[in-house]
Amino acid sequence: MRPGGDLDSASAAPLHPAAREVLLAALERGYADPRRLHRPGREARLLLDNAREATAVALGVRADEVTFTPSGTHAVHLGLLGLVRGARRGNVVVHSAVEHSAVRHAVEWGARGDEVGVDTHGRVDPAAVRDRTRRPEVGVVALQSANHEVGTVQPVGRLDLPPDVPIFTDACASMGRLALPSGWAAAAGSAHKWGGPAGVGVLLVRTRARWRNPFPGDDRVDERSTGFENVPAVLAAAAALQAVVAEREEINARHHELIDVVRSRVAAEVPDVEVVGDPVRRLPHLVTFSCLYVDGEALVTELDRRGFGIASGSACTASTLTPSHVLEAMGVLTHGNVRLSLQRDATRADVDFFCDVLPEVIAEIRSRVGL
Repeated sequence: MRPGGDLDSASAAPLHPAAREVLLAALERGYADPRRLHRPGREARLLLDNAREATAVALGVRADEVTFTPSGTHAVHLGLLGLVRGARRGNVVVHSAVEHSAVRHAVEWGARGDEVGVDTHGRVDPAAVRDRTRRPEVGVVALQSANHEVGTVQPVGRLDLPPDVPIFTDACASMGRLALPSGWAAAAGSAHKWGGPAGVGVLLVRTRARWRNPFPGDDRVDERSTGFENVPAVLAAAAALQAVVAEREEINARHHELIDVVRSRVAAEVPDVEVVGDPVRRLPHLVTFSCLYVDGEALVTELDRRGFGIASGSACTASTLTPSHVLEAMGVLTHGNVRLSLQRDATRADVDFFCDVLPEVIAEIRSRVGL
């Protein structure tokens, strides 16, 4: 098989081998309602409790702080708006200008936003965030653990906020790949980004956090419950998370080296290109760059014809063909941008083949418009 292939694992990673094995086994035993008292229900409950415990151990939290949701987006909405509803102060959410659309839409729907700018790497200044929390109407700070689009890691654990201003962190891009930062009251993750099944999100709420359910509830005992859990899927997600955490030191080191190759080769071999995001404090598997005089969608199409799956546009609005709000906030080139993200088994041959092909593709697209 030739090198190349899917370079868009940031949107959805293939099912981890550990998850596949557990999922198939759990489909036979985990179909019942885990809140029923009969034998199939008790068996499903045991699997659900095992998944919660395994997830908690992998993430370094308590089992009773873990709730499974239908998606990472739902976990973001539930976690952030729950902190807003339980806030001691007002309903203003201070958030960075590069938050995922799930955060931005939640703020628009159920709170008032106060946006903090970022530097050219996409990182906020902790002092600027702290200054905004001096206003009495500020109830919550929302700051992602790492950016979905450019990979920059945010200083969540260095905000040093007043004790009555909780932090919500969208950890969907980093959960499993990096250790969770410190200091948050609620956090969200998405299983399909670490190799678990799609349709499983993880909401973490610290035991002492002032959190109240912002949505209508049901008759489930857990206040944070979002309905009938997909027990086989959450068990497979937990298995994948355990495996990813166990192997991440080796894989992260390899991915860092491979992305460094892409960053250096693209900058050196493609004219009029800007490689964005922090070169050091970043997600290990991801890089974004923008190419002047090139349409991002055209670049995706041409690379797809050559066997490469790659993303363009904002991590959350690629299908709308709108400019990336993340790149705009960073003050860098916004059009002709692509995001490359490696799968766990990516090799040097994969990235070298991509870098070999890229200059020719970009030159061809530019030539169509007379450049």
